[in-house]
Amino acid sequence: MKQRIFGCGFLALSLAALVSCNDGTNVGTSGSDTTATNSDTASIASAGNAVANLAATYPDTTVNGTVRFETESDGEVKMKLEITIPTKANQTVAVHIHEHGNCGDTAHHAGGHWNPTNAQHGKWGSSAFHAGDIGNVTLDASGKGTLELETRLWSVGGDAQKNILDKTIIVHGGTDDYTTQPTGNSGTRIACGVITKS
Repeated sequence: MKQRIFGCGFLALSLAALVSCNDGTNVGTSGSDTTATNSDTASIASAGNAVANLAATYPDTTVNGTVRFETESDGEVKMKLEITIPTKANQTVAVHIHEHGNCGDTAHHAGGHWNPTNAQHGKWGSSAFHAGDIGNVTLDASGKGTLELETRLWSVGGDAQKNILDKTIIVHGGTDDYTTQPTGNSGTRIACGVITKS
């Protein structure tokens, strides 16, 4: 850590000289005259919230939804998904994070599942799964569904291995079987939203 002492020259070797030369800054503390460590910088960069506003990819399917991400004080990211798809009432749909922040071409420009560790596709929390394998959401008789998740595998900014910004949330028309590689046989991409800082 760099320390800065102003205008004292070699007199700084004695305690008296240090006291008399102190310009009011706290040398060696977290003030503006110190150099932040890499971990401090990473923590600042990854703090914050994000949101993805979901929109239908096909004109014959109405989708309304929001996925919010909040960085907790302990560093975990809390996700809350709320979605309404009337045509999928009483059904289950799969939701994943995909690798590119682009919903073009009926969300095919979003690429595959976000998988920074090159893991096998699977159920969240199992022995192998993608960082983007959120899972299935059961919709009620009105087509409404919610899902909440907390994890240290994600961050809002910061480390590229964890950063969810500029990825997409994709809602599929089918159910993830958690087995078929690499997609879970989840069906058509019926909704998409890019994750941006909020």
